[in-house]
Order: sequence, then C-alpha cells, then structure tokens
Amino acid sequence: MKTERVTSLNCLFLNNESFEASGGLTPSRLVTWYTVVEISLLKRVHELIRKVFISTSVDLLSHTMAFFKSRKFRTPATKTIFSLLQLFMLLVFIPSMKATTFNYPSFESVPKNLILQGNASSASGHIQLTTNRRDAVSTDSVGRAVYAEAVHLWDSVSGEVADFTTHFSFVIKRLSSDYGADGLAFFLAPNGSDIPPGSNGYGELLGLYSRNSSSDYPLVAVEFDTFPNQWDIWDDHVGIDINSINSTVIWNATQLKDRPTANVWVSYTSSTKNLSVYLTFDSNPAFNGSSILSHVVDLKNILPEWITVGFSAATGQQSQLHTILSWEFNSTEFPSSPGNGGGNGTGGGEDKSTIRLVVGLVVGASVLVIGLASILFVWRKRSNQKKEEDEVLDILTDEDYEKGTGPKRFTYGELARATRNFTEEGKLGEGGFGGVYRGILSDSNADVAVKRVSRGSSQGKKEFVSEVKIISQLRHRNLVQLSGWCHERGEFILVYEFMPNGSLDFHLFGGRTMLTWVLRYKIALGLASALLYLHEEWEQCVVHRDIKSSNVMLDSSFNAKLGDFGLARFVDHQLGVKTTMLAGTMGYLAPECVVTGKAGKESDVYSFGVVALEIACGRRVVEPKEEESKVGLVAWVWVLYGSGRLLEAADTKLRMDFDEEEIQRLMIVGLWCASLDHNLRPSMKQAISVLNFEAPLPDLPSKMSVPTYFTPSTQDLEFSYASSSCATDTQGNQSQASGRSFSSNSSIVSNYSASASLLKSAPR
Repeated sequence: MKTERVTSLNCLFLNNESFEASGGLTPSRLVTWYTVVEISLLKRVHELIRKVFISTSVDLLSHTMAFFKSRKFRTPATKTIFSLLQLFMLLVFIPSMKATTFNYPSFESVPKNLILQGNASSASGHIQLTTNRRDAVSTDSVGRAVYAEAVHLWDSVSGEVADFTTHFSFVIKRLSSDYGADGLAFFLAPNGSDIPPGSNGYGELLGLYSRNSSSDYPLVAVEFDTFPNQWDIWDDHVGIDINSINSTVIWNATQLKDRPTANVWVSYTSSTKNLSVYLTFDSNPAFNGSSILSHVVDLKNILPEWITVGFSAATGQQSQLHTILSWEFNSTEFPSSPGNGGGNGTGGGEDKSTIRLVVGLVVGASVLVIGLASILFVWRKRSNQKKEEDEVLDILTDEDYEKGTGPKRFTYGELARATRNFTEEGKLGEGGFGGVYRGILSDSNADVAVKRVSRGSSQGKKEFVSEVKIISQLRHRNLVQLSGWCHERGEFILVYEFMPNGSLDFHLFGGRTMLTWVLRYKIALGLASALLYLHEEWEQCVVHRDIKSSNVMLDSSFNAKLGDFGLARFVDHQLGVKTTMLAGTMGYLAPECVVTGKAGKESDVYSFGVVALEIACGRRVVEPKEEESKVGLVAWVWVLYGSGRLLEAADTKLRMDFDEEEIQRLMIVGLWCASLDHNLRPSMKQAISVLNFEAPLPDLPSKMSVPTYFTPSTQDLEFSYASSSCATDTQGNQSQASGRSFSSNSSIVSNYSASASLLKSAPR
C-alpha cells in the first residue's frame, strides 16, 4: 500500500514544471495530494469488494436455481424452494434496477431526446428518414433518427444482459419508380454512432454501413428491405442483420411498399438469447407474442455495454418515402457502477456506493445461507430417492396385477432363466438404453421379448417408468402388449409379447423378404388405428412422440403393433399440446417440435405421414447418398405429386404389383399428414376415412409450402436419436429391438436433421 501511494504521488508531480515553479512541495499540498490518493485507493478497494460480492451472489444464486430447476429434482418440495429463490431474486435485485422507457405516439414536434441526422426531418407529425419533397432531389438520400440517451444493454459487473421490446409503426411509399428505393432499418449500435461517411448514394446499405466497409462497427439491425440487391433472395423482405448488410435470417414479406401502416414489435429475451420480430398490417394491431422471424444471438458478444438505438433509411437511384409514425421502447437496466461506462452511465455518490456495498454483503451472505440450506435439503431427499422409487413402482403395478388387469411382476430369477442368463446368443438387438433378449417363460412356455435397461442409464430408467405407467393401461389390437416387468437387484426390465416377424423397417429396407402391397396397406391401416386409439378413443390422449418404422412391430400374421412408449406422455384431450424437451428421432420429428419443443397429436400425425410414405416408396425418410432432389423423402414425393408423376415414387421392388388407387391414397395421405404447417395436417380419424375410401382425397397444393424454420443450436437439444437401422444378431437374423441409439450433440451436427433436409430439398 505504501509503495502504491508513493507511485501515485510521483505521477502527480514528477516532471511537472508548473509544480516546481509554484514553490515545490509544501505541507498543505502534501496533505491535499495524500488525501486525493487515499480516496482513489479506497474507491478501488471498495469497487473490487463490491464486484466480488455482487458477482458471487448472482453466480451462486444462478447455480442454485439451475440446480433445483433440473429435471432430476422436480418434486413438490424442491419446486417450493425454487419459487422462493425466484422471489428472493425479485425482491433483492429488481428494486435496484431501472428501466429505459420512452413512448412517442406521434411526432408533432421533435422530442428533445430524439436526434435527426442526415436528410431526416419532421413533417406533419411524422419523421421522414429520407428527403420528403417531390420537387427536391429525393435520390441518393440517407437519414437517421436515434434516441439521444445511451441504452444500457448489459452489465459489466454481473454479466447480465437486459431484455427489451420496441414497438414502432411506419409507412413506405414510392414516389415515381416502379421499383421504389431501398428501405429502412431499426438498429442497435455502439453509443454515439453516426451515419458512416461515404454511405450517401449507396441506398442498398440503408445508411448502416459505408461503401468501403460492410462492417464499420458492431451493429445489429432489423431491416425492411424494399429493393432486390444481388445478395437478396426476395424483393421485399424482413431480415435480421448481424455485423453485415447481408441478412443472417430473412422472411419473405411479398410487399412492403404502398401498403397501410405497418406495426412492428422487436423483442429480445436474454435468458434464451432470442431476438424476434413480429410485423402486421392490421388496422387494429395487437402483439400476441408470436413472431415472423427470430434468431438466437448473444448480444453481449456483438455489442458494447452502452448502445444507441434508432432508425436508418437510404435511397439510391430511385426515390421513396420512409415515414416513422410512432415509436415505443422499453428495456430493463442494471445498477450503474462507478467508472463503469465512462460518461455513458449515471455515476452514484459515495453514500450510494456505500449503500450498495452493504446491500452486496447482505445479499451475498443471505444467498450463501439459503443455497447451502437448500442443497442440504435436496441431498437428504436424494438419499431416500431409490427407496421412494421402489415404493412408487410397487404401488403402481401391484394393485392392477391383483385385479388381473395389469402386467405381471416377474422376479429377476424367472427372467434370467427365461433368457438363459441374458446370453449374447439370445440377444435380439441393442436399443438406446439396453439390450433386448428373446426368452421362453417356463410356466407358460410362451415366447417373450425381454428389454433390460443398462445399469446407470438414468434416461432408460425414466423411460421404464413412463412405459409401465402408460402402456400397462392401454388395450388395443395394434399396440404391443406389455406382459410384465421386474425391478429387483437394481435392475429395470420390461417383458413384451414376442413379435416373430420383427420390425417394419427390416422388411422395408434391409430384409431378405419383401412385403406384398396387401400386407403394406394392412400395416398402414393398423398403425393408423393404433394412433386413433391413443389420440381420441382412450380416456386420456396419449402422445407417442417416437412414431417410426423401427417401432412398428409385426406379429406372425403381419399385423402392425406399435411399441416403445418410453417417450410417450399423457395429454389432456382439451389441451392437445404438451411442452417438453426435444425428444424423438430426427427424420420423423415434426419441424415445429425442433423449433418450439412442443409435441402433440399433430406431431404424431407428421411421423405417421413419414412412415406411410416409407411403406409406399420402400425407402428411408432421408437418403444422404441420393442426388440432392431425392435426399428428403417428403420433398421428393411432393415434387412428383405436383407434376402428376406420383406413381414414380412407388417402391420398385413391388414391380407394379399393387392397387394404383390404394397406393396413391396412401402417398397423398402421407403428404397430407407430413405438411410442414401443423395446422394443415388432418386428424387420424380424417386420415383413416380417406384410407378406407370413406372420404375423398384432400386437395393438396402442388408445391410443399415452406414456413420459416431455423435449425436450433445444438446446446438447445437435450438429446436426440439417430435414424435407426434394423438391429441384427450375430447370425444376421431380424430383431425386435427398437433400434434407437443415443446420439450426442456432436453427432447431431453431422447427421441430417428432419427440418434441415426437408427444407433444403423443398421447392421455393
């Protein structure tokens, strides 16, 4: 400390001629300079302590909340603790936050906090971003309207990022040209940013960048582009720009010029890093939380802590009016820190800093105590978890078995004898969470398939519980029957009726036997009947979530039996949709499940449509080795349907030995069910009516419509499953294993995802 004081004093007066000329070092000056240095050092120590405590408090609280939010600890008690922690965070941190809020319902006069730059002007209660006079030169015009005060985007102490929502309305009107000019943009840029020099005359840059560089400084913008440039896919479109005028994601707006007032909502949610855009031309606009465009981006990695927000527009060789009618902005902000943003923030005095230090100490200590107490509580709960799980499973099945309505509870010894101690020679295949073995029960001499969950597989145990809960209550001729179960010696084992003809995918793609058309149509109807029962005919709606050809088993008469209910969930008939983490098999997974994580009856219908096309075409949903137009099965068949050549998609192995009307119905129903828009898909009752010739064929569009879907980052995928292949034993015999295998996030990147492959092949 003493060395630092001397160094600081030296910095004050060494080599300072005015100091020497004024009489040198006097006692009074020494005291003054010593006081200045002392205060400076105290501020630095105080800031260091404050940062440590606040950062520790936020970090510990975040980890503790994440700990309780994990699925492993979703119990009533832990949910209560989680809610209390959320309330604690609200009570402690929100009072110290302030919001950046302003609202300009019109612009009768230019607000003092609004700065107009370039050719921007105020007229008739509106803001004109580019030259607005017909008698003036309205080409090669550029203008901006920006909010004068800096917006605090993220906090350097805690690392937290603010949420924001902005609502504005605008009109774009051509003056003379058939094409119009270039458009406008809402942008976020470093604080103090101005129109880049050299941007005038280059309307395609929208006043955001200069001609010499497309990235003068970090910038995020939502553009409303009305002129087709060489890098644009569509003429009029909305795009999200990240450090480039070439949009990262775009939405085809069809027509933005010469339309009624456009209302736009741009929102950013820091917890999901999601930037979304919603646009409407309705006369009575309302924002319902939906979006036409969204992109996951961490703004903290793109923009500085303090930013400028505003609008920018430009024209080139054409002329056009860009009129802003209203603007509202709301964001959350974090406590300002001394020295934290130069002149950007609002610095507090010494009294306020002392108060914040005390608050930081109290908060840190409180969170630490609550966190430790909560962790201790959950640890004690976990110590009893296995015992409670056993008791729940016993209660779950014993009562039904005593009534003769549920699956039988087997001992481990019975199943070990039935499978000859789970010998490899009797192994039918390897599923995602364990092996499947063929067994013969000694008391009934019945053939069974025995699924043994791998030890240590927590996901396999969850699927075990889910399957016992759901399939044990279901009774239908086209569902695989659960014969029994075993939970003993730490083992989780399920016993099913044995399916001598294995799974459907074996016969369609890799088997030595060929399914006739009569059997294929019978299998499709059986699978449809099973789904109708699950969705509508049982007392609760059951969403299977993993419909695929490897989960369709075939009995001795080649009757379809839907199996593997490990991912299935109960859903209320009135609700129909359940929000879950992403689960299922890529290729059969509906696109909206990948984007939103919501699975419902419609997503099962999509998967059925894919399987129906596989049955008719004899090929997998994704064939990476095919030419580009044939990689995605759904897109390829849709092209043939639109060109009137649907029968060309029929499985060549059938050698034209099929009923043409039946195969056309199956393929058209498959396309109908596999519509990318879930609102256009039929119910299973409607699909069965068409397959049974009780209803006419649907009138499908000639081209597959492509809604705006974007592939999520791999960190958003909890788990996935690779496209399955038929499992075989060492002798090459077909198996009853589901063929589902765990796929890590890294492998997802190299495989074809359902939505990516379909969208890539779809006609535009």
